[in-house]
Amino acid sequence: MRHLALGLLAVMSVLSLDPASARDLPLDRLFASPDLSGRTPREPKLSPDGRLVTLLRNRPDDRDRYDLWAIDTSTGAARMLVDSAKIGSGGEVSEEEKMRRERQRIAGTKGITDYAWAPDGKSLLVPIDGDLYAATLDGNVRRLTDTKATEIDAKVSETGRFVSFLREQNLYVLDTVGGQERALTSDGGGTLSWGAAEFVAQEEMGRSTGYWWSPDDRYIAVARVDESPVGIVTRAAIGAEGTKLVAQRYPAAGTANAIVDLYIMAPDGSARVKADLGSNPDIYLTRVNWSADGRSLLVQRMSRDQKRLDVLRVDPASGRSELLFEETSPTWVNLNDNLKPLRDGSLIWSSERSGFSHLYRWSAGRWTQLTRGDWAVEKVVAVDQKAKTIYFTGTLETPLEQQLYSVSYARPGKPVRITDAGWSNSVEMDNKASRLLVTRSNPSQPGQVYLADTANHRLAWIEENRLGPDHPYAPYLDSHVEPVFGTLPGVSGDLHYRMFSPPRVAGRHYPVFVHVYAGPHGQLVSRAWSRDLPLYQHLVDQGWIVFTLDGRGTNRRGAKFEGAIYHAMGGAEVEDQLAGLAWLKRQDFVDPARVAVMGWSYGGYMTLKLLERAPGAFAAGVAVAPVTRWENYDTFYTERYLGNPISDPKPYETSEALDQAIAIRDPLLVVHGMSDDNVVFSNTTSLIAKLQKEKKPFELMVYPGATHAIAGEGPRTHVWLTIEKFLDRTVRAAP
Repeated sequence: MRHLALGLLAVMSVLSLDPASARDLPLDRLFASPDLSGRTPREPKLSPDGRLVTLLRNRPDDRDRYDLWAIDTSTGAARMLVDSAKIGSGGEVSEEEKMRRERQRIAGTKGITDYAWAPDGKSLLVPIDGDLYAATLDGNVRRLTDTKATEIDAKVSETGRFVSFLREQNLYVLDTVGGQERALTSDGGGTLSWGAAEFVAQEEMGRSTGYWWSPDDRYIAVARVDESPVGIVTRAAIGAEGTKLVAQRYPAAGTANAIVDLYIMAPDGSARVKADLGSNPDIYLTRVNWSADGRSLLVQRMSRDQKRLDVLRVDPASGRSELLFEETSPTWVNLNDNLKPLRDGSLIWSSERSGFSHLYRWSAGRWTQLTRGDWAVEKVVAVDQKAKTIYFTGTLETPLEQQLYSVSYARPGKPVRITDAGWSNSVEMDNKASRLLVTRSNPSQPGQVYLADTANHRLAWIEENRLGPDHPYAPYLDSHVEPVFGTLPGVSGDLHYRMFSPPRVAGRHYPVFVHVYAGPHGQLVSRAWSRDLPLYQHLVDQGWIVFTLDGRGTNRRGAKFEGAIYHAMGGAEVEDQLAGLAWLKRQDFVDPARVAVMGWSYGGYMTLKLLERAPGAFAAGVAVAPVTRWENYDTFYTERYLGNPISDPKPYETSEALDQAIAIRDPLLVVHGMSDDNVVFSNTTSLIAKLQKEKKPFELMVYPGATHAIAGEGPRTHVWLTIEKFLDRTVRAAP
C-alpha cells in the first residue's frame, strides 16, 4: 500500500504540470557543458585536521576537466587549490593509465583525476597529465616528477615520509625529506609488472591497486603480476585515421589467468620476502589490509570457482601465513571492502552467510553477529573504537535508498538511521569518525555534498548545487517530472520498477522506452539522481514513457534473489523483464504495440535475449556494446556466474546470445565502439556475421577509436541521435 500511495502522489504531481509553460530539453544539450546536473564534484575528502574539505570540481566551460578545490568547513569559503589547465602539460598519458581510467569509469576525464592528502595535512599529492605535483594550502605547486613516462597509482605513505608510484611497470619510492627517488623493483616490463592491479582485479574485483603501505611505513606489500600465461587477443582498435592492431593479454573464460604473487619489503626494497598464499597458484588475490598495529598482513584469497574466500594472516618478516577464517557459498562469494581491523586484534567483517549481507565481529575465532534481517549492509564507512560504534551504509528501510546507520559492536541492537529518508546517500568520514561528508541526491535534486556531525546536523554546505535560476538545469525545470516507483509480483519477491511519464491526456496511449541493464550488481531503480536522468527527461519531453525494472540477478536484494542467474544467465532476468512488459501492456495509458527496449553492455546482451525469447513482444530493440558469447568475456566475471566452460560448457551454450539470433524478427539497432577492450568489438562482428548469414535485416552504428563508454560530447550525442531517429522510424511512427 505504501508503494501505491507514493505512486499516486507522483502521478498527481505529473498531471498537475502545465505543458504550455514547459521548455523541452533538447538532445544536443544533454552532453554539452556545463553539465546539466550542475557541479558534480568527485573524490570529496576531509583534511586530516578536519578544517578543510577537498574535492575535484568540473569546469562550467568543460564538464570533463576537473580542478582541485578546497572548502573551509567553518566558513564555507571555497577556493581553487590547483588549476589543472595552468599546471598540466596537456600531453598524452600512457596507454596503461588510459585503461586504468576506463576501468574506473572515468574515461574521457581531463585535468586532475585523483589526489591524496599528506598525513600532516599541510600538502596534497596531485597527479596531472602523467606527472606528480605537491600542492600546499597557500596555492603553491611543486613538481615532483618530470618524465616522459606516466607515473600512475601514486600514494603518500601512512606517515607521510614517502611518496610511491608506478613507472613503466616498476614500483618507485620518493623520500619526501631528502628528495631521493629509488626504484624498489627493476625487472618489470613486458608481461611482468610490480604494484599494479591486473585486468580482472581492476575491472571485476573492485581492486584498483597492487601495493599497500603498513601503518608505520616499515613495510610495503607489493603484488608481482606475471601475465605470460594469459592468452593474447589481437584486437583491432579501429580509429578514424587507421587501424591499430593491439595484442592484448585478455583472460577469456576458461583460459589461464595472470600469476599473482605477493611480496613484502622495506621502503628501500630490502628484506624482501614472499607471502605464502598456498600451493595452488590458480587463485585470486582479492584484498590486502594491514592489521591495526602493522605487525601482520591480512590477505583475502579466493578460489578460482569463487565459492570459497579465505582470510589469511601473514607475518611480514617471514612471509608465513595462517588461515583465520573462510567464507563459502554454493553459488559465489561476493567481495566487499568491509574488513576493518581493530586495535584489540578483533575484526569487523561482512558476510552473506544469513542470505543477506550483514556485519559480524571476529575475535580470536569467535563470531558475533551485529546486524540481521532481510536487508543488506553495503559499506562500512568508519569505526569509532572509543565509542565502539560502527557507521555503515545499507538498505534497512528500502532497497531504493542507501542510508547511513550506526550500531554498537559491544552491545549490538537495532541500527540507528542517521541520514534523511527520501535520499540516496554515500558517506565518507574522518579518521576519528567524528564528521560526516555526505553526498546525496534524489530524482528531483542532483548531487549535493555537505559536512555534518554524527547526528547528521549539517555544519556546512560543501556543494549545495541548488536548483536555482542559475543552475544549468533551471531552464528545463518546468518540464521536469518525478518518477513513479512501484512493485510487481515476482518469483522471489516483489520486483521494483521506476517510471517517468509525460503529462498524460485521458484516453491517449503512449509509447514506452524500456531501459534495461538487469545484470549482476546492476541496480538501476533507486531514489537517486543518476547520470541518465536528464536523458530520461529528454525522452519524456519527446512523448515517451521511460520504464526500468530491476529483476532477479541484481543486487541489494539478498543472495537468493541475486543467485537466480547462477549457471543460467539470460534466464530468470529475461523472465522478469517480460513480466514487466506484460504489466506495462495492461496499463490503459500504454500503447502495447509501441514498446521499445534498449540496453548497454549487459543491457545490450539483455536486449538481444529479449528479442530472441519473445519475437514480436517489443516493437524494436537497441543493443549497445552487447556481449554475444560469454566465452569471449573475462574469467573472473563470467566464471563466477556460469562456471568454467572447459569443465562444463552447458551453461555457456544456454546463456549465449549468438546462436539464437536467428529468432530475432523485430527491428534491431546495434551500436559499438571499435576500440572497446572490455566487451571487445568481435562480440558485435560475430553477431553481424550471424545475422547476415541468416538473411536477417538489422541496423548498425560503430564509433572509430571509441572504447566501451563511447565517451565525449560529440560521440555520446551522436549515439543518442542515432537511437532516437531509429526509434522514431520503427516505433513512434508505427501504426
